[in-house]
Parts: sequence; structure tokens; C-alpha cells
Amino acid sequence: MTSTTTSRPTGEASRISTGVTGLDEVLCGGLTPSRLYLLEGTPGTGKTTLALQFLREGIARGERALYVTLSETADELGAAAATHGWDLDGIDVYELVDENGLDPDSEQSILHPSEIELGETVREVIARVEETKPDRVVFDSLSELRLLAQNPLRYRRQILALKRFFAKRACTVLMLDDKTSETGDVQLHSIAHGVISLEQAPREYGSERRRVRIIKMRGIKFRGGYHDFVLETGGIQVFPRLIAAEHHASFDARGKSTGSPELDLLLGAGLVPGTNTLLLGPSGVGKTTTAVRCMVAALERGESATYYLFDEGLATLLARSAMLGMDLAPHVEAGRLTITQIDPAELSPGEFSSLARQAVEERGASFIVVDSLNAYLHAMPGEEFLILQMHELLSYLNQQGVTTLLVLGQHGVVGEVRTDVDLSYLSDSILLFRFFEAKGEVRTALSVVKSRVNAHERSIREMKLTTGGIQVGEALTDFEGVLTGLPSYRGEMAMLTGQGLTEGARR
Repeated sequence: MTSTTTSRPTGEASRISTGVTGLDEVLCGGLTPSRLYLLEGTPGTGKTTLALQFLREGIARGERALYVTLSETADELGAAAATHGWDLDGIDVYELVDENGLDPDSEQSILHPSEIELGETVREVIARVEETKPDRVVFDSLSELRLLAQNPLRYRRQILALKRFFAKRACTVLMLDDKTSETGDVQLHSIAHGVISLEQAPREYGSERRRVRIIKMRGIKFRGGYHDFVLETGGIQVFPRLIAAEHHASFDARGKSTGSPELDLLLGAGLVPGTNTLLLGPSGVGKTTTAVRCMVAALERGESATYYLFDEGLATLLARSAMLGMDLAPHVEAGRLTITQIDPAELSPGEFSSLARQAVEERGASFIVVDSLNAYLHAMPGEEFLILQMHELLSYLNQQGVTTLLVLGQHGVVGEVRTDVDLSYLSDSILLFRFFEAKGEVRTALSVVKSRVNAHERSIREMKLTTGGIQVGEALTDFEGVLTGLPSYRGEMAMLTGQGLTEGARR
């Protein structure tokens, strides 16, 4: 057993882990030992799961753990642990679900050595702690203790007595509160050394959103605000809010080829690491194919890439890319390319940012494609500050030297084309795709309308999808009004020729 004392310093080096992935990062190192913490949240937010992870972490470190339960039986607690594939080995579960103990009319007048009046139930808890000498304690829950106390003054005095008792015995304590009291217990916030709040919110479609907030934590630095988390089989995983300013890396900022010399000229010097490029245009115009062509060029240079697929199926993407002469399967098999198919209805912004961080920091991805932003944005209409979160993610990727391509679809085919959301100000470069009519055919025009890093061409070029990939032609100097979709022809310039493609291969 690892023993701690109240004389232990409370600096950064004395933290202990919560056992919850991501929560220690939010706490900038973990919890200060030998203190009492309040873990609050409405029923179903994951308090019991987090508490079990906290105790299991202590067991893994050779510490003793005690779970005092007034709200559940030991069998119910064991069943809840089993749903995560856990057992309660090493955790002393002390069950206080007792008809006499829960009778509000029962006698509650026994003196603790500290001369503070305590109820019979509290005395039993103290006796159990003195017997087992645990390092970590979970008290579940304060709602029952509030009932037993019968009045606010007695309740507060019992909490203060327990706090002093646990502190003298070097216990780190989590007290769970389900926030079911009518008036709320804000006074508990002043008693506890720290307060962790769990929340969940239902959505009109898709799974509920869960988030955690550190309300207070005495004497230590922590990340304020809300952080997304998920409650899945295996426990809680917290996704700390991304702060781009904390992540910087050195990298070579020289432009790299897209795989098409003509497209490189249009962009000025190809794609520059540490920048993001928005591929903007209507459906079927060739945005995804262009993104894949650029990514394949990076893979062939030996870079690692990650493709986040929101709109279409993985099999469809692989088959269509192979048909266009860009077989992605060998790169996937070699581990250079990771394609992640995402259901945006089940994804929170924080989780997506965490996925991107893992790709960069754990798999070394230097090229990332998000296809498309439409599904990501539409699936989270109720999320506040979603664009701000996207800005933070793009800033992080830029500072890590990642080349990022963002695919954004527009409404319309020719003439007026609309976009649901304006992300142009977030992008370092914008590659604009447009349909136009010429010689009885619907053709594709390509232009760069913005670049923060290169002196790009101002011309408009024709692009064609062929069985060899993408083909970019000369500037459309003999046309006017191409971007309107209804150009006028004023010369003898020849159009691109090549084998035609089916509509499914054009996107």
C-alpha cells in the first residue's frame, strides 16, 4: 500500500492520476492527493463510471481503495463495472443500503472525537475507513447523506467533519452528488478542495453530447471551460479542448507538388506545408478527385496521410480512385494512409479535434483531408462556436506543418451558386471549381481566388477528369463569364480532350 500524508507538498509534482484518459490533461497533471473533491452531475452523466476508474487507477498503483455506497447495492455496482469489462477485485465495497440507516426518524446523536455531532451512518463510514486504511475513497452519494442529516446545518457539519477526518488519514476522496436537491448545494463548492461537473444534453438527432467542466481546483492550474467526453464500454474518455497556441513545431515550408504541373503553376508553387486549402464548388465538379490526386502525390513522396471521410462510403472512394488511376489500397496496406469513415451524428467537435491530434502526434500524418465540411457542419447545427473550434483546429494543424485540404460543397450547378457557411476567411488558399457550358458540353473551370503564401495565377483553367486522373489545361483566355457558368467565346482556343467519365467518377 502506498501511504500519503497531509504534509505532502501540493505542487505540480505531487499530483495523482484520475485514471480517466484526457482528464489528467484537463487538470494539468491530475489531482492533489489527500484532499476531498466533489464530483457532481445529473443521473446518467457517468459519475459512477468515473469513480470506478479513479479507484481502479489506485489499485493499479498498489493503493487501497474503498467504495462507500448508499445509493446502490454491491451487486448493482458489480454489474455496472462488468458492463465495462471490469471487476471489483481489490476495491473494498462497503454497502450502506439499510432500512434502519435510511430512516429519517432514526437517532442521529453520537459524538465524534472531534466533538462534531455525526449520524450513525457517518460513524459506520468512519469505522470502515479506520479498519481498511484506504488511500482512495468514493462516497456515493451525498443525496442520501443529505436526507439522513434532516437539515442543512447538520448536513454541512457532517461534510466538514468527514473532510477533516479523511484529511487526517491521508485519503483522496471523491464525493458524488446527483444534483437532485431542490435548492442545490453551492455551499459544497466552498467545502470541497475541487469540483468536477459532468453534463449531458440530448439532441434532436444522434447521440447526446457529454461534457465536463472543472468548476474549481484549489492551488493548481487547470484548463477551464467545457471539454467533450464520451461514455463507452471501457469507461470515460475526455477530449481536452484544443488550444492551438500551446502546440508549435518546426518544419520545411517549401511548396510541394500536387502531382499536376499545371495545378502547381495555378497555385503558384504547389501546396505549402503549414497551410490549409479550401476546395470549393458544386457537387460532381471534381473536388474529391483533386484532393485525392494531391494526397497521392504526398504519399508517393513518402509522407503519411489521413483522410476523414464524412460523405461517401469507404468502398466507393477506393473503387473510384482506382478507376481514375490513383489506387489507394497499397498505401493503406503499407500504413502510409489512414482513411477514417466518420458518422458525424455520433461525433462531437472535441472528439474530432482529438482524432486529428492523434493522427499528427501519434501516426506522424503530414497531409490531412477533410471530406467534406458540409456533413460535419450540418450534423451539429446546435453546437455553439463550431466555426471557432474549426479555426482552432486549423491553426493547430498549420503550426504542426500539416498540409490540410478541406472539401466544401456548394448548392447549384451553373449560374448562382450558394454556400451554407462562409469558411473562406479560415482558409490560406481557395481552389474554386465551376461548371460552364461550351460546345454543347458541361465542362469544369478551375481557378485560385486566394493564397496567403504564394503569388498564384489569376487565370481560369479548364480541368477534366480522365482515366489517368485529373488533367488541367491552359488558361481560358478566349472566354469571358466562365465563373457565371454561361461564358461567351471570343477566339479559337481548343478545349481539353480525353476519355469521358461517368457521373459517379466526376465528384
